[in-house]
Amino acid sequence: MAGSKKVSKTEDEWRKLLTPSQYHVLREKGTEMPFSGQYDHHFEKGVYHCAACHEPLFASDTKFDSHCGWPAFWDALSKKVELHEDTSFGMTRTEVTCAKCGGHLGHVFNDGPKIWGGKRFCINSESLEFKEGKAGAKGKK
Repeated sequence: MAGSKKVSKTEDEWRKLLTPSQYHVLREKGTEMPFSGQYDHHFEKGVYHCAACHEPLFASDTKFDSHCGWPAFWDALSKKVELHEDTSFGMTRTEVTCAKCGGHLGHVFNDGPKIWGGKRFCINSESLEFKEGKAGAKGKK
């Protein structure tokens, strides 16, 4: 994470900064209901940032409609997310967290469009905030 300091806050500080639903997703590794998030069918040009620390995470030009009920991206901005093994709920998945604050974003699966590398970052809308503008830098390839 060149040039970017990690964010460290107490859980009380996070509770004051985030809405209850954002706190549940970002800090308690919750998941919003499918097809309920504000960014599921959102395709404006800009950049999706972490709702907790405001770090840019995903460019809009990497977003696609996966019909899964959550915003889907085929890649993240370089070095902005971290991947972790998640063995909760009796299965093995790959969790996606914000590299700057550690907030839970969602999971990544290997069933995305092959033309873009086959990844599907399945991300909770509650973990994101959108900033309109140019499509932004494309994800790493």
